[in-house]
Amino acid sequence: MKVALFGATGMVGQGVLRECLQDAAVSQVVCIGRTPLGTQHPKIEELVKEDLFALDQIEGSLSGLDACFFCLGVSSNGMSEESYRHLTYDMTLSVAGLLARINPNMTFVYVSGAGTDSSERGRSMWARVKGATENALLRLPFKAAYMFRPGVIVPLDGIRSKTASYRLFYTLLGALLPPLQRLFPRSISTTRTIGLAMLQVARHGAQSPILGPADIHAAASSETASGSRHSLQ
Repeated sequence: MKVALFGATGMVGQGVLRECLQDAAVSQVVCIGRTPLGTQHPKIEELVKEDLFALDQIEGSLSGLDACFFCLGVSSNGMSEESYRHLTYDMTLSVAGLLARINPNMTFVYVSGAGTDSSERGRSMWARVKGATENALLRLPFKAAYMFRPGVIVPLDGIRSKTASYRLFYTLLGALLPPLQRLFPRSISTTRTIGLAMLQVARHGAQSPILGPADIHAAASSETASGSRHSLQ
């Protein structure tokens, strides 16, 4: 399986990349982003593009893909709706539209968030924009598309968030998160479970196009049970 990964330097993306590199069935991971990974691996093909609206210039490197894991995102804190929509809806659909055209048999997996507003009419700006993005992605002619809506995410395996406010959150509550995740595994996701769940739905699909924390955990558990993958804990 050949996959594309957007946002590999972010917290979720790092977890997804780690699981892809450990999966024997994944032959290549094409990592597309604005900044270099700083990681080398025989499976990785890295494409550094400052302008992600201009991927037609590297279209040849994006063909023949089986799946795309889109983990790229920005915080809405301090942003106008127009600016947030441009970097969330417009950019995601620009990328996805190109990929759908050249890889019609692709499965597209998008990291959204718990509380996303599918009606696009709620009070929360970020939730409306994410909802509009999800709805538009589900209308594209992919083989399949899945929207991941994790809530609290516990970083494992030495992974850290690039966002300062998130790092502060993990510093303050870091010691509590692992035991909480063990107590409530279906409510709290980890970077590991998200990566495993993405691989599972890329290979086998899911009952619903929208996966919340419990669905993500179930998919990751299925992926672990299907082979010799490591424990979710």
